[in-house]
Order: sequence, then structure tokens, then C-alpha cells
Amino acid sequence: MRKILVGLFDQQMDLIVIYCDNQSCIKLSENLVFHDRSKHIDIRYHHLKDCVLRRIMLLDYIPSKEQDADILTKALQRCKFEFHKDRIGVVDNPFLVEREC
Repeated sequence: MRKILVGLFDQQMDLIVIYCDNQSCIKLSENLVFHDRSKHIDIRYHHLKDCVLRRIMLLDYIPSKEQDADILTKALQRCKFEFHKDRIGVVDNPFLVEREC
């Protein structure tokens, strides 16, 4: 996607920041040393490590309680749902009205 946008608009894009709650993933992506314990890691993590080293993206830590993607992936309690809904800017639709059957 990044290559398409750069090709279309011929602009240099800023770093893509990915918020992650896995600190070991962040440390592994910043570490240049290849260990025996990391040889069985899935190829997508090696791709992330490559993108971090090439300064295309940046992995940043966010605590699990503040992970806004949870609203799309988990069943949440009402208070947590409201918290994340407000953080991502979801508002009620004033044009949506209940219909009578």
C-alpha cells in the first residue's frame, strides 16, 4: 500500500507507527542479532523486523488496557466498550431513528 501511495503521489511518507502490547516482539524487532531461539518464528515477524530496520515502520508499546483494537476483536464489558468507543471517536448518528413496525 505504501509503495502505491508513494508511486501515485511521488511524496516521501512518514513512518508508520504500529501500536503493540507485546514487548518481546518490539525488542526482537529492534535486535540485530539472530538467535537460535528465534529461528522458528513465523515469517511475518521477520518481515516486521525488516521493515523496522529499513525505517518504514515503528513499533511502539501501548498497554493492553489501552489497546483500541479490542473493540473490533473482543467481546467487551459495557464500560470498556464505551471507553474505547470514545477514544476512537465513534458518535451516535443523529439521523438514525427508530421505525415503527
